[in-house]
Amino acid sequence: MVINAERLRAETPGCLDGLVHLNNAGASLIATPVAQAVSDHLALEQRIGGYEAAARESHLIDAAYQAAADLVGGHKTEIALLDNATRAWQAVFYAMDWQPGDRVVTGHAEYNSNMIAFRHAADRFGIEVVLAGDNAHGELDPDAVEALIDKRTRLICVSHMPTNDGLINPVEEIGAIARSHDIPFLLDACQSAGQMPLDVGRIGCTMLSATGRKYLRGPRGTGFLWVHHDWIERLSPHVLDIRSAEWVAVDTYKIADNATRFELWESNVAAHIGLGAACRYALDTGVADIWARICELSDTLRTELDTLPGIKVRDRGRVKSGIVTFSHQHIPAETIVSRLRNEWSINTSVSATQLTRTGLIEQGITQLVRASVHAYNTHEDINRLIDALNVLASDQPDREPGPDKLMRTEKAAMTEEE
Repeated sequence: MVINAERLRAETPGCLDGLVHLNNAGASLIATPVAQAVSDHLALEQRIGGYEAAARESHLIDAAYQAAADLVGGHKTEIALLDNATRAWQAVFYAMDWQPGDRVVTGHAEYNSNMIAFRHAADRFGIEVVLAGDNAHGELDPDAVEALIDKRTRLICVSHMPTNDGLINPVEEIGAIARSHDIPFLLDACQSAGQMPLDVGRIGCTMLSATGRKYLRGPRGTGFLWVHHDWIERLSPHVLDIRSAEWVAVDTYKIADNATRFELWESNVAAHIGLGAACRYALDTGVADIWARICELSDTLRTELDTLPGIKVRDRGRVKSGIVTFSHQHIPAETIVSRLRNEWSINTSVSATQLTRTGLIEQGITQLVRASVHAYNTHEDINRLIDALNVLASDQPDREPGPDKLMRTEKAAMTEEE
């Protein structure tokens, strides 16, 4: 099936208003059916009450669990609906029974919030966090991961698509290693959920966290967690309430035997219904077709950027995602992003260079421009970005010429005089 871009754009009001939204790795434009699902439930809460609305629309809440499960190839009892991907990731990370000396294996491109959690756990529990090296393409090297595994290794954590790079980590190879050593594997799919097909069975992960606001085009403040059924009861949540556990006697409680053990009673029901609608919208559109169009558009964007003087594409990886990062040799990233938004209605974002990319930092490059495409974007959107960048570059005052340029200029002047 070929993506019907016209339909996607017709159901995306921002596209109809002349906006070029290339900040989908931050938050995508919500599709009209998803927004309608949220507003309908809020209107129902307004009319009959929050508890009553949840009871009446319980089938939509149940459908949200099913849609999230279908998106990743799991079962709805393995799904927890949460308020963001970080909370989903932390729900299982802190549910591990950490002991001093336990080891976590991760990579250099891991998300900043995850890195903070690793250091926090190291301070609190005495665990050790080790970083596996990258291969020649900048991807996490599976052989390096395996080389770090020892009898103390309790968890492997990987970000599928780093937030500020186009690379895609080889998660299936890492999943196979995790399985062979019987070590749980926590996958951060924050950027990949909704962007490319996901199958937890094929990947071989034990747990997966995702957000609603990025490529799934769901509401902000939503996310979900998938946990393999064999591991649910092996994880002890760090907080419990009447959703995650049952108070069965004055001095006794029973933790839920499915993934709802990671949830709390109070939640944004309308937003979770919207998250379910977003998952279903992606599935009905065809995630494989979404991915094919994103690859086509991002490949075109990288090719066009490579033709611009002063621009350098900074993405790594053999197969690249819809996240395109670049820098200009003279213009700061924040200036580019601000002017694109204010003068051309083109949304991009500033992405801080990861501390592990020392090569860039040594060149003085601490920020990149991130332009992330989605299936509702068009080649015309890319052309508008390229045209705007050309104008930005031409607005720059002449730089002080270097020695080579001075020599060429003087030689040309002598030739003219002769």
